[in-house]
Amino acid sequence: MITATICEIIKEGKLLLQMKSVGRFGEGKWNGPGGKIKPGETPEEGVIREVWEETGLSINNPVLLGNIDFYFGEKTMPDWTTFIFRVIEFTGELAPNDEGELRWFDFNDIPYDNMWEDDIYWLPYLLEGKKVTGVFWFDEEGDELIRHELKVS
Repeated sequence: MITATICEIIKEGKLLLQMKSVGRFGEGKWNGPGGKIKPGETPEEGVIREVWEETGLSINNPVLLGNIDFYFGEKTMPDWTTFIFRVIEFTGELAPNDEGELRWFDFNDIPYDNMWEDDIYWLPYLLEGKKVTGVFWFDEEGDELIRHELKVS
């Protein structure tokens, strides 16, 4: 099982997303910056490092608002367990890198049709500051969402 982070960075009613480059997990999809947590890192340490590596931004006070498990195919353990953070305080300027293009999207223009299929279910709640806990089952290739469970508080 892979443990990872996703960071939803918000500025003036806009959300920062990254189009994952070819050869990267999630290639061709918009997603919040983030990635695998290294051994010995806490989720907070991991999200701070990943955001810096992928965007050039130094985030402050990341708020953990989500935990989602992802399954790719029918199995007993999730393939990914993901800690999802919301950030409204950061410094620095966006820095291009090989992870993928970075772009700010108005909340009304988030490209859900070109994101992971699960995002439409939980991301709007997270943008409102609500906590989400969920499980999402995809087919083995990750192309189709089969079913999901989601709790919002």
